[in-house]
Amino acid sequence: MNKISTKLAASFIISFLIMDTLLMVYLHQTITHARVEEELDRLLKTGSNHRNVLEDNYNETTLQHILLMESGGERDVAILDDSGNVLQDSSKNDDVLNSYLKQITREHSTEDRIIPVDWKESPYLVSVHPYRVEGNSGNLVMLQSTAPIRQLVSQLNIHFLLAGGGSIVILFVVYLVLSKWLTRPLIRMKEATEQISEGYYDVDLPDLSNDELGELATAIRRLSNDLSRVKRERNEFLASVSHEMGTPLTYLIGYAKVAKRSGLNDAERADYLSIIEEEAGRLKTLVKNLMDLAQMDEMTFTVTKSEFSAAGFIRDIVQLVQPAFDMKGITLQIEPIDDFTLNADQMRLEQIILNLLDNALHYSESGTSVIVRAFQDKKQAVVQVEDQGCGISADNQQKVFEKLYRIEKSRSRSFGGAGLGLSIVKELTEAHGGTIAVQSEPGKGSLFTIRL
Repeated sequence: MNKISTKLAASFIISFLIMDTLLMVYLHQTITHARVEEELDRLLKTGSNHRNVLEDNYNETTLQHILLMESGGERDVAILDDSGNVLQDSSKNDDVLNSYLKQITREHSTEDRIIPVDWKESPYLVSVHPYRVEGNSGNLVMLQSTAPIRQLVSQLNIHFLLAGGGSIVILFVVYLVLSKWLTRPLIRMKEATEQISEGYYDVDLPDLSNDELGELATAIRRLSNDLSRVKRERNEFLASVSHEMGTPLTYLIGYAKVAKRSGLNDAERADYLSIIEEEAGRLKTLVKNLMDLAQMDEMTFTVTKSEFSAAGFIRDIVQLVQPAFDMKGITLQIEPIDDFTLNADQMRLEQIILNLLDNALHYSESGTSVIVRAFQDKKQAVVQVEDQGCGISADNQQKVFEKLYRIEKSRSRSFGGAGLGLSIVKELTEAHGGTIAVQSEPGKGSLFTIRL
């Protein structure tokens, strides 16, 4: 199995070795070239000095003096006449000088020059210095041994090979350190994700530095917490749905058995059948709301916006629910609306307001009033539903929009609802790109405000 540490180390080592090799080749060539240039420059200067001395005082003593100065060293000197004959020579190997004589005599130059040679193959670097004095002319030839250059190159090769080998050893050590330093947290994260996949969300990850690994560890911890919360909420949701559906089903089965008794009169049977009908309606509404929430969670529903009159829209909704409020003795009124155009999904917005009005109807007592408002606030359309019901405590005001959350924990039939209405309202409002907020005080009622 290819591990990320191996891939990382291989990439790092190969890249470093390529760079190191290129750098060493460059340094090797630069140092060698600089040394050759240095030797050639020194050879030209020395030869030029000897030639100047020879021209200032041309005699046998001067010739011997020049030979004496270059004897026993790494340089040799030869003095030729204009025909190429050797007048004086410090070299003990005439064959070396003879190999250059033809080229020197063939090229009659009036300036100092270097004879091109391959220092890797040739035993000498050669410079030629023409002289002319008292009717005598010729060339002073300087020969510089290439052995020091080859020795330098040989030493460079050894040092660079040692440096390359040392680099490989250091890189291997760095690889071991980096692989442990980098892969240890990655292995911990891999183990943590395996625990999460098996359903164990309480993972323990170390606090890493503020880099990509630290961000990844933070993301895994956040994912673990989110999955734990989702699992907890799912279990609570399923338990709540089971309870909500179980209650009307229990009533349906119980009252259906009672209604089947032979000793009941028509009035009693009709009462029981009415209860069965009511509970069937509650169950139907619960299933519909659950389907709506499922569509919202999966984003399979659509919001198709259109423009319509706010005043006419609110008036039609109030007219639709007015009988239910009249039956309970609750006054439902509309505050005067300065008509404006709403841009929303008319069917979805109607569902939002109907849910709010249904909520107000269930939690308000006879003799109270419910007010519906619609107005414009700058560029926002605002719809409000205000009741004088039992109100909501500060602790519960944000929780009422959660799925299946109910302030009245006993879930008695007298309070109706399954804790889904306000959750649907919130989802639909946000699908419009809007917001919903509640202001409430226990015993004094609630004000729900939608901004689109």
